Amino acid sequence: MNAPIAQRTIRSVCPHDCPSVCALDVDILADGTVGRVRGSKDDPYTAGVICEKVARYAERIHHPERLTHPLRRVGPKGAGQWQPISWEEALDEIAQRFLAIEAEHGPEAIWPYFYAGTMGHVQRDGIERLRALRGYSHQYDTICTGLAWPGYIAGTGLLGGVNPEQMAEADCVVIWGTNAVHTQVNVMTHAMKARKTRGAKVVVIDIYRNATMDQADMGLVLRPGTDGALAVATMHVLLRDGLADRAYMARFTDFSPEFEAHLATRTPEWAADITGLSVAEIEGFAHLIGQTPRSFFRLGFGFSRQRNGSTAMHAALCIPAMTGAWQHRGGGAFHSNSGTWALDKSRLTGKHLQKGTPRRLDMSEIGPILTGDARALQGGGPVHAMIVQNTNPATVAPDQKRVQEGLLREDLFLVVHEQFMTETAELADIVLPATMFLEHNDYYTRGGHTRVLYGPAVVDAPGEARSNHEVINAIAQRLGSDDPIFRTSDRDVVADTFARSSYPALEEVEKTGYIDRGRPDDDARFANGFAWPDGRFRFAPNWQAVSDIKGYRWVCDPAILPRFADHWAITEATDAEHPFKLATSPARAFLNSSFNQTPGSLRREGEPSVFIHPDDAARLGIADGAPVVVGNHRGSVQLTARLFDGLRTGVLIAEGLHRNKAHRGGQGINILTSAEPAPPFGGAPFHDAAVWIRLAS
Repeated sequence: MNAPIAQRTIRSVCPHDCPSVCALDVDILADGTVGRVRGSKDDPYTAGVICEKVARYAERIHHPERLTHPLRRVGPKGAGQWQPISWEEALDEIAQRFLAIEAEHGPEAIWPYFYAGTMGHVQRDGIERLRALRGYSHQYDTICTGLAWPGYIAGTGLLGGVNPEQMAEADCVVIWGTNAVHTQVNVMTHAMKARKTRGAKVVVIDIYRNATMDQADMGLVLRPGTDGALAVATMHVLLRDGLADRAYMARFTDFSPEFEAHLATRTPEWAADITGLSVAEIEGFAHLIGQTPRSFFRLGFGFSRQRNGSTAMHAALCIPAMTGAWQHRGGGAFHSNSGTWALDKSRLTGKHLQKGTPRRLDMSEIGPILTGDARALQGGGPVHAMIVQNTNPATVAPDQKRVQEGLLREDLFLVVHEQFMTETAELADIVLPATMFLEHNDYYTRGGHTRVLYGPAVVDAPGEARSNHEVINAIAQRLGSDDPIFRTSDRDVVADTFARSSYPALEEVEKTGYIDRGRPDDDARFANGFAWPDGRFRFAPNWQAVSDIKGYRWVCDPAILPRFADHWAITEATDAEHPFKLATSPARAFLNSSFNQTPGSLRREGEPSVFIHPDDAARLGIADGAPVVVGNHRGSVQLTARLFDGLRTGVLIAEGLHRNKAHRGGQGINILTSAEPAPPFGGAPFHDAAVWIRLAS
């Protein structure tokens, strides 16, 4: 059968929570539906390659289970009993309930809650206008970046780095803590180009042998939470064997005799006991890096999602500073460009409307907050109303049992604006149907690259679905606002934000689809000094200065942090009752809880499973494919065992956020993860849970 013929092909942008934020070419068919979706070949970073889940986007946007009409709950919470209502009824009820709760409990009793279900700033961050207008509780954004970003800034002073396209100019590419084949396939595009054109070696460091490591020349499988030990032992070898660039360090870093003495104790033998690696593996990695000046470190989020994630990120970042890799094109390090956009979003977020200084509630602690934890509530009153956009906390947030318990409170008025009936939507009082990225206008930033991209509305939304922007505007008007910002179109807000930011006019941006915000090469490589006032990279981080840059708040006593780059042994400890470490790693065909309802992704991922080392399985009498239960003091989840020798004994890996209902027993993997804020500034330690595993009865 012949494939449908495209009537036109439009330029768009993948909206999902991935650093690549790929430029797309989307076929629009004669009936107005979406056909093929492919990576734009003329975008230097996307380079024509996208992940398989987005390539199947037609399955998602035209899914028969899309929400198309507003719904009101008519039965008990979570019972699935709904009554269709009009948009006018829904919006009026939301405004009336919000005003009544404000009057009785104060504005801080209402907590708008959102995250990165779209990376488009208008549709994602516009909820801040509503928060500002009424003085509702603010949100402290920790769940994704709260551990990674501080660790990187601690070294360089800026959340920015070498243009990732320069991976193709490297002689060695180190992919550390990101399974790029699953999560940002474009990293592999440029790493493989370096191998093909330059004979570059590719090193992958992770906690299991995954799809990315399968393509590596050197793969290092660590125990979870031990990345810092590998990093400081690597630096020990670099100094011991004369491979450190002492002249570079003297000019561009705070390297000191005290730091050198500290590293003298961090031997490969010491690190081998901690990491599970051999001395030969540690020394082999150090020698490769030390003998390859043009080494590019691509540092991911994965190894930061542990209680010591910030210090681990900083320690890994220190290696190219010791070798002087930053001074060479194709060398240095990169994590995110999110500190380089210079965007003025003050109008978009309603800064001019802000009432008072409301409390900032930690989004990772949604479970403790909604179940009345006084510390998490910062001594204030309970949350009595929420509007949720762009996220699905009943599945993706840690300490899932408490999240669900809180969302089920009868005295919590919950509004969920969604594309599908997610687990969070199932617990709502009112559900509103939302648009997808091809059905509204927005601009997108690319933490994994240098470009800001624009994506226009090109197809009609199904049924009565409305954009986040429209919904926030409509609620604000019903709450009494006459500010013009609540009467703008999404396209108008894009144009206004570009103008305020001294970007080119939107009409000009539309001609190419992007604005390149790449910094000059010397600046990106910190060739003239790093972003700290003295121009020096920090081996001894000033965490208070990091807090001052980003507005982070301390969740621990600063005195407990290591003075220098180091392994910080604070991860959740195993014991006789909980002898395994569990990491909840990303699946190839899911992105958080997005795509876990599309047919192609479901076929690819199969049933919820857990990897276990064959030696551990044999000891416990667990066969491949056996039903098992994994648990700890927070709860338990039912999975299928998959025997796999590509991880360390004592380690379990569960890939992907399957729907809770896809698990036997109806509870998802995040019932096992902790919502305790990780130091220094908070963040969810998703890859840091001590658990037991046993055969299901």
